Amino acid sequence: MALKDHDSLLAGDVSTGEELPELRHEVSATSVILGALASRDWRPMHHDRDFAQQRNGTRDIFMNTPNQAAWLERYITDWAGPRARLGRYKFRMGDSICPGDTIVFTGRVEDVAPDDTGCHWATLNIELSANDQVKTRFSARVALPADDNDNPWARRGDDWRP
Repeated sequence: MALKDHDSLLAGDVSTGEELPELRHEVSATSVILGALASRDWRPMHHDRDFAQQRNGTRDIFMNTPNQAAWLERYITDWAGPRARLGRYKFRMGDSICPGDTIVFTGRVEDVAPDDTGCHWATLNIELSANDQVKTRFSARVALPADDNDNPWARRGDDWRP
């Protein structure tokens, strides 16, 4: 299901097995470098092509871990909306993502269920591909509002168990 007018998805709008919409982005040297700078990652393999190729043996500078995590969060919030709240995620990076690559996020809802506090969770499996090769695999648990009066961001203490 896609968002309507920037609303958040409700838990009842989402079903197990549902495919998330694809997100594509052309990676540039600027997007790699800005992502590294935003996360205060000054290591040269994220901004110095000669260093990356000659010292690291990679084909170019490459996207750092926090940059990939930020793209994951964008992908999830583009799908679920502003009232959805990311509870946790984990991922395993494979090969590097470099300028000139087109990254493609795809995902699937693995489960939707409330916990014992009434918080409704969607469990997602997400892949980040470039050049027709999966580069990173993610799993995420996202709290979705149960109805128009519910807001996962208002949950605190024992009511928030990501």
